[in-house]
Amino acid sequence: MLLTALAASICFLPRTNAAGFLRAQGEDVVDEQGRKFLLRGVGLGNWLLPEGYMWRFGSEGDRPRKIEKLVSDLLGPQEAAKFWSEFRKQYIAQDDLKRIAEVGFNSVRVPLNARLFLTEGEHAVYVDEGFELLENVVRWCKQAGIYAVIDMHAAPGGQTGANIDDSANDQPELFTNKANQDRLVGLWVKIATRYKDEPAVAAYDLLNEPLPERTGTAAKYKQELEPLYRRVTAAIRAVDKKHIITLEGADWANEWSVFTTRFDDNLLYQFHYYCWDRPTRLHGIGQYLEHRKRLGAPIWVGETGEKDNAIYWATTDYFEANNVGWAFWPWKKMEARNAPCSIKSPEGWEAIAAYSRGGTNKPAPAVAQKVLAQLLKNIRLEQCVFFPDVVNALFRRVPGRVEAEDYGHQGLNQSYFVKNSRQASKYYRQSEPVPVELIETGGSQRRSAQGIRLGAEEWTAYSVNSLEARSYETVVRAKAESAPAVFELSLNDHVQQQAVDGKGWVELKLKPAEFVAGPNRLTLRVKSGVACFDWAEFQ
Repeated sequence: MLLTALAASICFLPRTNAAGFLRAQGEDVVDEQGRKFLLRGVGLGNWLLPEGYMWRFGSEGDRPRKIEKLVSDLLGPQEAAKFWSEFRKQYIAQDDLKRIAEVGFNSVRVPLNARLFLTEGEHAVYVDEGFELLENVVRWCKQAGIYAVIDMHAAPGGQTGANIDDSANDQPELFTNKANQDRLVGLWVKIATRYKDEPAVAAYDLLNEPLPERTGTAAKYKQELEPLYRRVTAAIRAVDKKHIITLEGADWANEWSVFTTRFDDNLLYQFHYYCWDRPTRLHGIGQYLEHRKRLGAPIWVGETGEKDNAIYWATTDYFEANNVGWAFWPWKKMEARNAPCSIKSPEGWEAIAAYSRGGTNKPAPAVAQKVLAQLLKNIRLEQCVFFPDVVNALFRRVPGRVEAEDYGHQGLNQSYFVKNSRQASKYYRQSEPVPVELIETGGSQRRSAQGIRLGAEEWTAYSVNSLEARSYETVVRAKAESAPAVFELSLNDHVQQQAVDGKGWVELKLKPAEFVAGPNRLTLRVKSGVACFDWAEFQ
């Protein structure tokens, strides 16, 4: 189903224009009126910096320069240049920014590849194309009433020594060749000079995920990271004293011992957060909250995502309960069910993907031309498949499914009550006492195969948003562990009771639930027996 056909299935969020420049104030980000502002954004990955996994490519197409080489190999240099010009025009266009704002995001993180803005080699010169593309997206953000965070995803020379920064030699040449640091400073000064008076730009993200531990680069160079940040910040402040500067820790943004003091009064510290464990585990962010106190500055999750709706709901709820903004990664990618937009792979794509994995059967030029021409059509927003359930999970809103393990984060007697508050869950939320258990279907664990078990008078509570006052058909998946069991589903002041027999998991259709516009309090409470809950669905 195409995106346009699904538009009616999601309620758009009423927009208000971004309220001027954002700034750091104590541990908060605030707008020009001093009101707290939580960045709720999405990353524009794979646009100005193509990533191999989003193309379903192998090692010969794992980073921009290798993808470019592969396309040139297939089409020839002239046709490849035309392809990339059209790709960058179509992958993110004004319609994307308009839709991003309509569905509720208030910001975008824009990953840059320095090569699009500054040539490599001994005599580097600035490139107009990159600046024109960035100018377009900032203008579109302004028109949509949302903010842009400009993210140096691939710095001159590379800051990681891995594929994600378009590294030429798998070395962090930003640190091994100091001339690259001069180029980084110059590029940021040029960007800051361009946007110093533009309130639609929320922040400058100086380096993405620098110096990972696994490549050995953190051990060698992480002591140089904060001094480099200080140098770049000082250069930016010489031309722009208004914009937030956001700093990422070493080791994929998450190693914050590199930060000694808050050296500028408008800093936003950034970490990235992914939950890839199997079974899924909700990781704590306590270390970053402690660093926030130590540094006296706001913190932000610059990337989160790449999993499923259950964890999306839990993580954004967790972040916001702790006054932490976030940016989901990414807006669109190929053949993906876990992002807002999915690009359909063209017919014949697998032959190109196989070639990227070292296959010897090189597609003929005419075949490659046809496949890549179709890709240029498929990447347009109106051709993408849109998944409103992904967006709704991020904003914890209906219509959608509320996973039982995604109860709130306000603690005992507010988000849950269990009789043994000293126990610890074996799965998922392992620092909390609500028993989360694995669920098996047909002998194999489902992707979101976790639920909760509650005894008599135990309960869990959820905050569920609705964009309008309306009723939703209601289904709860539950089972009685000791039959008979009776539970209550409460929505605000409305309570309905339901018995569960002992015949295993069942989907129970309840009376329609009446939601008010805005936040709603949903509670699952066991009245007698012991019951397990998988989810409650409202459609």
